This record gives sequence, structure tokens and C-alpha cells, in this order.
Amino acid sequence: MAERERHLLLVEDEAPLREATAERLVEHGYRVSEAESGEVARDLLADFAFDAVITDLRLPGIDGAEVVEMALERYPEVVAVVVTGYGTVQDAVSAIKRGATDFVMKPFPFDHLLHILSTAFEQRRLKSENEYLRSQLQERYRFEGIVGRSRPMRDLFQLLETVAGTTSTILITGETGTGKELVARAIHHNSPRRHQRFVAINCGAIPDGLLEAELFGHVRGAFTGAFNSRPGRLEQAHRGTLFLDEIGTMSTSLQAKLLRALQERAFERVGGNETLRVDVRVIAATNTDLQELVEEGHFREDLYYRLNVIPIQLPPLRERREDIPLLVRDFVERIGAAQTPPRRGVVVSQDAMRTMMAYRWPGNVRQIENAIERALALTPGRSLIETTDLPGEVQPAVEEPPGPAVSLPETGLDLQEHLQRIERGLIGAALDRTGGNKQRAAQLLGLKRTTLIEKTKRWL
Repeated sequence: MAERERHLLLVEDEAPLREATAERLVEHGYRVSEAESGEVARDLLADFAFDAVITDLRLPGIDGAEVVEMALERYPEVVAVVVTGYGTVQDAVSAIKRGATDFVMKPFPFDHLLHILSTAFEQRRLKSENEYLRSQLQERYRFEGIVGRSRPMRDLFQLLETVAGTTSTILITGETGTGKELVARAIHHNSPRRHQRFVAINCGAIPDGLLEAELFGHVRGAFTGAFNSRPGRLEQAHRGTLFLDEIGTMSTSLQAKLLRALQERAFERVGGNETLRVDVRVIAATNTDLQELVEEGHFREDLYYRLNVIPIQLPPLRERREDIPLLVRDFVERIGAAQTPPRRGVVVSQDAMRTMMAYRWPGNVRQIENAIERALALTPGRSLIETTDLPGEVQPAVEEPPGPAVSLPETGLDLQEHLQRIERGLIGAALDRTGGNKQRAAQLLGLKRTTLIEKTKRWL
């Protein structure tokens, strides 16, 4: 806003001073309204949003401090300058504590008043811009409860905004704890189906014999204990979204039935013969490599392509460490606010933050959330979370005395072959420890699952 467009209210009971000051302010581009008392100022403030108020402190009736208070109550962004005489500086300081921007003492150089006004308007502009930028950052680094400012997360937010408006089937992949269900819910709540139900089912948490009835429903007498007919998750999600978590654990026989239901948008309840039709958007999620399961014959290729229309890969936390401070602050505020009584103003020490940024977080976002919840629970009455408040596995390990130095044979060695032998031994030990689970073995070694598989293939 240019200075000539700024509206200013000048409150002064001495007419010569008021008129002279108003005249010079007009010459410098201000549009000035004059008030000879606090009562007149009150009436003018009730009808118009001034950009600035200049008021004498000593006024008959309503004094200048009350004028400032009334102006700020109505218009929190208004610039308020008080004019005071000798011996009333204490009153001016009191007015500033009540919200005034600055004060000038009579008699004042007019240029000094102009400088105070221009500085105050510049500070107001910067404050407004900072608040706007903060709100933009909050929007940019957050999507329906998902937090992140790293490049992978910004790319993810952009993708989610794009796919949310579609009806396409989505396959979300990512390690345990990366927030796959949170992403699925964010897609649903930003889609045209947001007013309908979001129905989630964890395929890995239900025995296969019961999963079919849970998914498709059953009729009375379909199996022992089926005393009444019951709709399944597909029916419950009609016109909404069905989230199939851990889809890779589903048996191949049930996969075939799910494929048919998705293709025909129709199915029968277990034990029934009535065909039910549904309109459901499916979002599936897995922490395993479905393509590898397809190659191994554990997952139907046709179902894989039916689900993998729009793939979304969630990055592990170790690949977006710059998001850790943002996540920590979010969890501290959110978990603290939910406690009884609410915890406000809790901060994390820089040492604890450095410790958390150095840790690999194999459990990803879920693990860091649990760590913050634990730290808050163990620090009642404290406003600072220290490194010692973090779980033991997160805290830096105590350095052990150095082991024996590596010896080099007199005849030398083939370094590449030696390193490969060490690598094979470590991968073999990781697979033994995890019972052959490649995903967990890869996590122990800090590798991607596909990298571990590729390395093992080279030895065959």
C-alpha cells in the first residue's frame, strides 16, 4: 500500500497543534481525520479501519491510552503512536505495554514523527509477510497430518494432490511405520468420496480362513458360529474407499476372488448365492516387494497389475533426515496437547535432536512418534527433553575399546575377494537371524530389499 493511501486518525485537543500536524501529514501523502477528544475518536474508530492512530495521552474524558486500547481491540494491526509531554514518559511506557507502537515527546520534530510512522509501517509489513510465509510453510510442509519438507516429501504431496481427485486404484509401498494408512486416509479425505466411508482392513492380522468372510461378508449358517448374516468390508465401503493393508500376505486363492470382485465390481457373501454390486475405490498397501512375490509365485500377476494402477512409494525416514526436526516438533506439540493436563511449551534439546537425526529409525515415523510419547511420559513437570529421555536404542552407544588391528598376510591378498567374503558372511548372518526374511535382513544391514536380493543372486 502506498503512503498516500494510508488513513490516519489524529487525536489532539489543542486545535493549533492538531491542525498544523494534520496539514503536514496530508502534504506527505496521508489521508487524515481529526478528533479533538477521545469520545470523537471512539466514534470514528467504530465506523472506519484506520491504518494508524496518533493520539495525545492527556485528553479530557477518554484519555489517549484508552483510545489506543479501543483501536487495537478493533484493529489488531493498527499502528498506534502516543504523544506525551514532559513528565508523562511513564504514562507513554505504560501505553506501549498496552499495545502502542511508539511515542514522541512534545515538542517533537515533524521528521521524527514521519520516521516513527514509516518504521512502524515497515515492521507491520514484515510481520504480515512473515505470518503469510509461516502459513504457507505450514501448508507446504503438511498434507492431512503428513509432515515433511524434504524433496521426497514435497514430491509426495504434489502426487497426492494429483491422484486424490481421481478414482484410480492405488498401490502404496514402503517400509513398516512410514505412514501408509495415513497416506491412504489423506487421499480419501481429499477425494470426491470424502463424504462416504473409509474402511480399512489389515490382511496380515486376520487368519486367512476368516479374512474371506471379513472382506466379503457371510450369510447365516455359512460356517460354525455364523448365527446371523453380516456385511463385509466391501459392502461397508460402497461409494467410499476400501484400504487393504498388507495385501502381500493374502493367500493366492483369496487373491483370485478379490481380483474377480475388483474386475466385475460384484461378489457373493460367503455361503450365499446373491450377487452384490458395489462402487468402491481400492487403495492397497504393502511393505514387501510384490513384484518379487509375483516372480516367486506367491502373488497373482493379474491382481498385481490391477492394484498397481498408480504406485506411490513412501521414503523411509533415514532417506529424509531433514524432516526429523519437523516431525519431532509436531509430535511434541500434538502428544503434549493430548495429555492430562495438556503439556505446552515442551522443547527438545539440541543434543537430543542431533542424536535423533543420527539414528537410523528402522521403525520409521511410527518409531519416532513412540519415542517422543515415551519421553513426554517420563518427564512430567519438565519443559526440556534431553538425550537421556530417549529410548535406549536411540541413544549413542558407549564406545568399546578398539579390537585387534587387521593383519595383512605377508603374501598379500585379493582385496575385492576379501570384501566380498565379508559381505557374504554378514548377509548370511542377517538372513539367519531373521529366519530368511529378506526385508528384515535388509533393514539390519541398512540396504534396500532389492539390493540385498541382487547381491545374493550374484553368488548363485
